[in-house]
Amino acid sequence: MRGALRRAGRRLWRATLVAALVLLALPVLLVLPLNLVQPPTTSVILQRTWDRWRAGKVPAYPRRRAVGRDAIAPALRRAVLAAEDDRFYLHWGFDLEEIGNAIERAQRGGRLRGASTITQQVAKNLFLWEGRSFVRKGYEAYLTLVLELCLSKDRILDLYLNLAEWGDGVFGAEAGARHHFGKGAGALTVEEAARMAAVLPSPLRWSPRGAVADRRLDAIFTAMAYPAPRE
Repeated sequence: MRGALRRAGRRLWRATLVAALVLLALPVLLVLPLNLVQPPTTSVILQRTWDRWRAGKVPAYPRRRAVGRDAIAPALRRAVLAAEDDRFYLHWGFDLEEIGNAIERAQRGGRLRGASTITQQVAKNLFLWEGRSFVRKGYEAYLTLVLELCLSKDRILDLYLNLAEWGDGVFGAEAGARHHFGKGAGALTVEEAARMAAVLPSPLRWSPRGAVADRRLDAIFTAMAYPAPRE
C-alpha cells in the first residue's frame, strides 16, 4: 500500500513539474514571433466574442484591423502613454513608483486604484482570463517579464495599440478611430487622439466625446506637451 502511494506521489510530482515547465516555456514560444507578426486573436477578444454571441450581437467576433506603426498617428502613441503609462520607457514592466503612489493614496483614505503598466495590460489582453486571484496575478507578472525580455518597448506599444479595446466589439486603434471619428488612426488630430486615450480605462462605459473624456483632456494635454521620458 505504501509503495503504491509513493508511486502515485511521484507520478503526481512529475505531472506537476511538466505542467509548470509548459506554463513557463509556452509564453516564450508564443511571444517571440510577435517581433514579426500580430497575434491573430487574444484572450480578451475571445471572451468578448463569447459574450457577444450569448447576447445575440452581430457580428459576434469583434472588429479589429491591425496596422503598422506608420499608420497610427504619433499623437495617439503619445496620448496613450500620457493617459496610461507615462513612465513606460523607464521601467521593466512594473512601475514601482506608481505602485507606491497608489498605496500612499489608499493609506490616506483614497480608493486603491490599479497601477497596471502597458506591458501588464498586453500580457492580460493576450493570455489571461478575467478575474482576480493570486495565481492569476503571479502568472501575469511572469508574462510581463517575458514580454519585456523578448520584445522591444516600441514593439510592446505597437501591440497594445492594436489590441486595446475602444468600445463594444471594437479593438485596435484603427477600428477605434473609424468607429468614433470616421477616419483611420493615422489621420487623428491631437485632440481626437487625446480623447481616444482618455477612455482607455473603461472603453465600454465611456465615450471619447463624453464628459469623462472632457475632464481628462487637460491632464493628457499637459503630459503630451513633453516627449515621453526615456531616461
